[in-house]
Amino acid sequence: MIRPVNIYRAGLARIALAGLLALSAVIVNSRIGITAPAPAIGIPCAGCTPGMQLVFDDEFSGSAGSMPSSKYWVPEVGGSGWGNSELEYYTPSGNAALDGNGDLAITVRKTTSTNLHCWYGPCQYTSARLDSTFKFQYGKIEARIRAPVGRGIWPAFWMLGSNIQSVGWPECGEADIQETIGSLPYSQWAHVHVPGPNPKVGIGSMVRSPAPVSAGFHTYGVTWTVDKLKFYFDGAPYFTVTRSDVQAKGYAWTFDHPFYLLLDVAEGGTWPGRPSANSTFPLSMLVDYVRVYQ
Repeated sequence: MIRPVNIYRAGLARIALAGLLALSAVIVNSRIGITAPAPAIGIPCAGCTPGMQLVFDDEFSGSAGSMPSSKYWVPEVGGSGWGNSELEYYTPSGNAALDGNGDLAITVRKTTSTNLHCWYGPCQYTSARLDSTFKFQYGKIEARIRAPVGRGIWPAFWMLGSNIQSVGWPECGEADIQETIGSLPYSQWAHVHVPGPNPKVGIGSMVRSPAPVSAGFHTYGVTWTVDKLKFYFDGAPYFTVTRSDVQAKGYAWTFDHPFYLLLDVAEGGTWPGRPSANSTFPLSMLVDYVRVYQ
């Protein structure tokens, strides 16, 4: 089963990229006056090539209930269905908060509010979707996540081309580093979505976890070079897609410009389906860290 794409919410204002882009690794930050986080000391990069250094790092340290840093993350808001007939309304606050133990919790809740409007009527669920202010080209991207499971739940760690406002989707490119469909708790998915015969289906693969992914934290990562994306689950590679692979299938290679990161938990939609009558809420995705090495 392949995940339909999450289409980026039209009209969300973004500050234009600045600077010249080279074919070598590039770091671009969308916020004027904010530089990339200083590299942390003593955090190794498993599987990195020699010379790679940490260029972005959020360890989600802070007091319980505090918001993730606005220096690093911007929430998206709305209940448009996000191109997948999803059921949640992404709120600007309240559904993404630090837990006080070094984790970010993105929580899906049932709601009886009549003030939140989704594409199908009054929203039944609230959640959060965060975009990184950090934009980059090439490197190793990794997060340590404890994903929730349950029918209809759809947590994800992914990336979109930062030119989406000017070229649209799928021309911007999308790479899904971690996707879990709650009704398949042992399965972890990775996909790329690019222009071609069926961009919503895209090109992807699945790896099976020895235990439900909700049973503990796992690392999800991808190494991104000029001609290749290699996806990892707990440090082991399981899916590789190359420029030549994509082009041989009639698709375009769109991974030659800066991207930004996203964290979200969707509820329902065309791939995971609706929750069952006995689904329990709230459900949270816990994120221990997000790191980028170049």
